[in-house]
Order: sequence, then C-alpha cells, then structure tokens
Amino acid sequence: MKPIKEYLEYREFLKDFYLLKKQENPVFSLRYMGSRVSVDPSHLLKIFQLQRHIGTRLIDSFIAHCGLSGTDAEYFSNLVRFNKAKTESDKKTYYERLIALKGVNAQALNKDQYEFYTKWYYSAILTLLDFYPFRGDYAALAEKLSPPITEAKARKSIRLLSDLGLIRKNENGIWELTHQIITTGEKYRSDAVKAFQESTMQLAVQSLYRHPAEKRNISTVTVTIAEKKLDQINQIIAQFRESLLKVARDETEPDKVYQLNIQFFPLTK
Repeated sequence: MKPIKEYLEYREFLKDFYLLKKQENPVFSLRYMGSRVSVDPSHLLKIFQLQRHIGTRLIDSFIAHCGLSGTDAEYFSNLVRFNKAKTESDKKTYYERLIALKGVNAQALNKDQYEFYTKWYYSAILTLLDFYPFRGDYAALAEKLSPPITEAKARKSIRLLSDLGLIRKNENGIWELTHQIITTGEKYRSDAVKAFQESTMQLAVQSLYRHPAEKRNISTVTVTIAEKKLDQINQIIAQFRESLLKVARDETEPDKVYQLNIQFFPLTK
C-alpha cells in the first residue's frame, strides 16, 4: 500500500487501507470498520466507490482508525478538504497545503502547474508566442488578447510560462516555445482542467456580444439519441478535433489564436 502522501484522493487511500486489512485478516469487514469510525457499512462502501464523502466531524475518527499521526494525519485532514472543496480557490488552497506537507521530495513546480490551468490567458499567451515576436512590450502583449488583460497579468503569465520551462528567450531577445509538455497528477489535473474549461465557456458567452458573427462560429443543436450510441458520437467528436488539430499543425503562417469548446451533455435523466 502506498504512503498516504502519495494519494490525491482520500477515498482511494481508505479503500486500499480496507483491502490491506482484509488481506491480513479475512474477518475484517465493512461492518467492523464502519463500527470503528461510526459510519454505516453501506455508506462506507459508497465512500470507497467515490459516490459519497465522509463528514468533516469524522476525520479524526478515520485518522485514529488508520493509525495516522504527525504530518500524515495533517495530510489526510487536508486531503479530505481538498477533495470536498466546492470552489477553485479552496481547491488551490488545500492543494498547496498538501504539497507543503509532502516535504522536500515534492516539486515546488507543482504549484505553478496548478496555476497554469486556472487562467485562460496563460494558454492563450503560450499559443500566441508560437508566431507573435514578443520582446518585452507587456502592454502590447496584454492588448493583443481578446478580451484584453492587464499589463501586470501579462508579466505574470510570461514569468509563469518561463518558470514552467514552456518558453525561453532566444539569442535575438524574442520569447519562443520550448515545446515541452506540462504534466501533473491525474486528480489534480482533473480539477484544474474543469476550472479552465469553465473559464473558456464564459469567454464563449462573451464572444456572442464581443465578436461579429463572421469572426466566430457558435451554434447549438438539441438531439435525441440512444445512450448506446454515446461511444460512437464521442468518436465522431474525437475525429473532428483531430482533423482540426491537423489543420492547425499544418499551418505555416498563423496570425490568430482561437479557442474551440465542444460541449455535448444530457438534458434529461
């Protein structure tokens, strides 16, 4: 079983803890563990299946039952709050606490990786620098975006992208892409990407009023399908994305950055 500080989902830790105890002692059961932490066995099973959360008041009971102490106990407590956080601000706060508790073996870069996904203009500037010769005029860079951002945000963006190793200044003083890929833990990336997707969806709404129709393509359609066809539709969407990416990769003289959002979701149960 992995150490607690290698988890970014406390329910996976609890499930692994249960399976380990069950392997060591076959009589160890959901009923027994539930009785030790004051949780109904059926509810405990749903926790293991990521369908439910534990109550905040029960955190100490789980810490005691799992034999956690010191920074491990503190890590578990913050991990529960991180997984239950409703806002991106709270998630970021608890994630940074988790990174700090990991100690010297944790990369400080993880905080910057998280930050990269939280603002739409970070990826916009990163893409823009693929063809825009930026030498240090932050006011012009900020104005280049739509909607424009502040000069301070432009400076922070360049600093962040540089710290992540995604851009570098060449011998001519122009910032260019390094073409490195940013990677993070799966759970962390999932939460951060949700925030990024939400911010770009808000930009799409603003685009309805900011950009003339000939400069954008925003359409909607409501359809009826059989749920068994969902995989087929997802494949069609994936093929469309790949076709668009190929057009972008083959472009030799890009002059504008566009954002594509594909939204396909149920309207009925």
